Amino acid sequence: MAKKIIRTDYAPAPIGPYNQAVQAGDTLYVSGQIAIDPETGNLLIDDLETETHRVMKNLLAVLDAAGMDFSNVVKSSIFLSDMNNFAKVNEIYGSYFEGLDAPARETVEVACLPKKVNVEISVIASH
Repeated sequence: MAKKIIRTDYAPAPIGPYNQAVQAGDTLYVSGQIAIDPETGNLLIDDLETETHRVMKNLLAVLDAAGMDFSNVVKSSIFLSDMNNFAKVNEIYGSYFEGLDAPARETVEVACLPKKVNVEISVIASH
């Protein structure tokens, strides 16, 4: 099975040796997204709400580049720098899946995230 690299200018460019997403067959593996504004390159971490929405918009841009959307997501991984942020992140994350069958998911607190962000989310999607 051949893999296809997915790239879009509407999500942040990778900051290391990885791609925004890789599609293998009908399955899309989207790299963890943080709150970098793809237009400016600025990190948006001044408030958790703005940060989480930016992460979700970045995920959607990558999904869209592969001809998918949140309805195709089968698995999410949420990484938080502080589990005290769970309720707010969960509320915002959930708003992107309203009316949809929510995917499988885990949410974990980690010691540190890239660029000292508060939240990073990755997804797996399928046609």
